[in-house]
Amino acid sequence: MCLILFSYRKHPRYRLILAANRDEFYDRPTESAGFWEEDGNILAGKDLKLGGTWLGITRNGRFAAITNYREPGSFKPDAPSRGKLVSGFLEGTAAPCDYLRAVAVSAGKYNGFNILVGDTDRLCYFSNRNGGVKELAPGLYGLSNHLLDTPWPKVQLGKRLLGAALDGDFRPDELFRILRNSIRPDDSQLPDTGIGLDWERVLSTVFIKSPVYGTRSSTLVTVDYGGSVEFTERVFNSHPGPEQVNHFSFKIE
Repeated sequence: MCLILFSYRKHPRYRLILAANRDEFYDRPTESAGFWEEDGNILAGKDLKLGGTWLGITRNGRFAAITNYREPGSFKPDAPSRGKLVSGFLEGTAAPCDYLRAVAVSAGKYNGFNILVGDTDRLCYFSNRNGGVKELAPGLYGLSNHLLDTPWPKVQLGKRLLGAALDGDFRPDELFRILRNSIRPDDSQLPDTGIGLDWERVLSTVFIKSPVYGTRSSTLVTVDYGGSVEFTERVFNSHPGPEQVNHFSFKIE
């Protein structure tokens, strides 16, 4: 993922409200979200190049999502797949923060990442560019390709729009409007992550479009306090191009 906006235990009906965009090269082979044939407990997409996934949830309420930490000067081409950290949690039984503490032991061999993992009781965060595991308190959060709540323009914009959407008569599908936002901030607001100004501009929007790289999918996940899960994925394999919608509903077992 490249942008994750989420409300955790802040809304009176929903324990978790999450809206996320996955940005990737269009030629990277990907399987859309679905319950996995090899493990029908897991609902997630699949990275068909290196394995694993970027976001998923299980029938028993385990949830995980990951973003890359943007630092091109430190990229290791032979590093293991970060997506397997997500599938590893979904496949396992360890408590969220315990899982991340185990990940932290060997986190240095991976390229930079941020990972969220949770279950019906807790939601935890870890970055191998920031040290310790953190259990998250109720609140509104944003995560892109730096640390949690780093005030990049699209993170601040996304959090502000999500907060506004949660007020009053909240309708989850409206969050897809936030994920399609293409407002580009002024150059003076852009971070300098070592990729050059042209690419900083391309990657600065909530929804990304370019000839070779862009937002491949938008995902909305809601989990209410009764354990009902709604998972909707909108897939864009090119721009312009057809949109595919995948929707799943289930009750946490």
